[in-house]
Amino acid sequence: MTDLNIGIVGLGWVAGAHIETFKNVTGAKVTAVCSGRKLDPAELEKQYGIPLKVYNDYDQMLADPDIHVIDICTPHPYHPSQAIRAAEAGKHLIIEKPLALNYDDTVKMRNAIHKAGVQACVCFEVRFSQHFTTINAVLKEGLLGELHYGEIDYYHGIGPWYGQFGWNIKKDMGGSSLLTAGCHALDALLMCMGSEVEEVTSYSNRSRSSIFAPYEYDTTSVTILKFKDGKLGKVASVTDCLQPYYFHIHLVGSEGSLLDNRFHSQKLKTNRHKWSHLETALVDSGDVSDHPYQPQFQAFVDAVKAGEKMPLTDFDTAFQSHRVVYAADRSAAEGRTIKLAELAL
Repeated sequence: MTDLNIGIVGLGWVAGAHIETFKNVTGAKVTAVCSGRKLDPAELEKQYGIPLKVYNDYDQMLADPDIHVIDICTPHPYHPSQAIRAAEAGKHLIIEKPLALNYDDTVKMRNAIHKAGVQACVCFEVRFSQHFTTINAVLKEGLLGELHYGEIDYYHGIGPWYGQFGWNIKKDMGGSSLLTAGCHALDALLMCMGSEVEEVTSYSNRSRSSIFAPYEYDTTSVTILKFKDGKLGKVASVTDCLQPYYFHIHLVGSEGSLLDNRFHSQKLKTNRHKWSHLETALVDSGDVSDHPYQPQFQAFVDAVKAGEKMPLTDFDTAFQSHRVVYAADRSAAEGRTIKLAELAL
């Protein structure tokens, strides 16, 4: 197969990061963009350094046989319809998180993608970060033994200083603290724990700061997860904090523990009274230019060309993480524990 041609729909902050990333991905290139704005191809080439065909009509982009992959970078509510139409047109997909703002739409996306037989990569790119690549190696080697507890928390104040603030504050656009951002932490925890969630209990509230007053939904939530094999987990999603970005990680097992980039392992006979350190880059920025898109997109392109399911962030894996997010948001809204079985597959 020749290079995959990527068509990006939605030309904002995230799309710019995707375009720059694909310049360093082997076997694929961005060739077109679709936007509701009138764009000058010459100005775009000057801005991004590559020629880009411009569409203002999404259906026309989908009808272009030279586009093999649709990369969805639009605001959250548009993802389901755009993904379903792309799948029906036979296009492979890259979809920014969240997949959708409700479970029913996510199921419709899954059914359309399965029916069309196309591949989809969901942007839970934290799984491809150096930090979690190292953590996965630690877990695979059994240095922590069998995990029985884990907590991964997301602290990132999304205020007026972010370009997405204007639309992210709306309930029908941002959705919830977990959907708009904290789902990265929940997804990472599910990867580390490696078990199926049985039920979740979640609570939510919001800051009294006037900075975050425009939000139409609670901007802080904490979710307790009970896994079918007895493991426990916790995820805090705090998008109304006034502090540096912090992706907190604490994993506890039968042979040791890991705290961010520090660890103790009985198997390695490290000092139990003093943390040892992992020399790895941390997940420590909410700026999309710092996100590890390159290894993720390379894995996706390689998988499409090989006719294989991509590792770590394929649609079905991301679907299960979203299912837990929807259960958590329902728990907070209804004030009760939600069993995952209530969200029928």
